[in-house]
Amino acid sequence: MDVTVYGSLRAATGAKTVEITVDGDTVGAVITAFVDAYPRAKSQLVDANGELRPSVRVMVDGDNASHDQRVPSGAAVELFPAMRGG
Repeated sequence: MDVTVYGSLRAATGAKTVEITVDGDTVGAVITAFVDAYPRAKSQLVDANGELRPSVRVMVDGDNASHDQRVPSGAAVELFPAMRGG
């Protein structure tokens, strides 16, 4: 599955779009696979309990997606970490 990342996540991936292997079909499975593939991104995406940080936005095919939402095969997934500044 291709995942497009923004902001500080690019430092962890080295690219705007990366391909990961996902075991499951939910946003949570995508996040788990992404963190497994790019451990440096973990602190930006999940808290100490492994829960998605509230400030992280996940988009599936251009729509906001929740942790339990299904991700169809071939869907466009985008990860937006918390942005700092004002």
